[in-house]
Amino acid sequence: MTGMRKKMAIAVAGAGAAIIFANVSSAAVPPATGEQVVTATIEVSGVFDGENQRFIGGGDLGDGGQDEGQDPLFQLAAGATLRNVILGSPAADGVHCAGSCTLSNVHWEDVGEDAATFRGAGATVVIEGGSATAADDKVFQDNRGAGGSVTVRDFEVSDFGKLYRSCGNCSTQAARTVRMENITATAPGTTLAGINVNLGDRLTIDGVRLVGGEIALCDLFEGNNTGDEPTRIGEGPDGTSCVATGVEGP
Repeated sequence: MTGMRKKMAIAVAGAGAAIIFANVSSAAVPPATGEQVVTATIEVSGVFDGENQRFIGGGDLGDGGQDEGQDPLFQLAAGATLRNVILGSPAADGVHCAGSCTLSNVHWEDVGEDAATFRGAGATVVIEGGSATAADDKVFQDNRGAGGSVTVRDFEVSDFGKLYRSCGNCSTQAARTVRMENITATAPGTTLAGINVNLGDRLTIDGVRLVGGEIALCDLFEGNNTGDEPTRIGEGPDGTSCVATGVEGP
């Protein structure tokens, strides 16, 4: 593993550890090569290759709740890459990207508060491969400033609220661009993406397979910078803010 700073507290989970893995996605999550308990956020610069180990929250990262403001298991510096990692349960607030980042073959067996959160102006985020399941609300939370983009490709999601949400009430807002390619979404699920049409968000879906029930492609919101709950003003591709091709399933 490279790109790791010293702010890391990991203990190998012994046979008697109280670890719960629930609702594993139908995606081909690779067999875990080991299990590690993370009690302080792992800070990553450069490349962190987990070699398909399972990481679970312990200590202050281990309550498994939905409270906002939790710390992540992994904090990625701008330009960092996280690959071949399995996040078990509890996963705290998953992964935070301070700027541009790549998440390659990262699997969330039970999404905590969010699977991953993106920040930074001009940040380009790429999620390639991987899967997520059991997300009460969002999988990917996009709080980025202006510029850059988010791309999610070759990804599987099941039992979720939204796969992606452009922040609807951040104090600093921007037009955000997101692209989804070759997505498999398995019900129950609410919608693939929530975007803010009044702020200029653009979503392109190119190839998605919907399995097991109705899942909306996009929810259209009127976002704000006041912290108020954003207003949902529409649903479905409108040909401008939300464009979808190659859709299979219900």
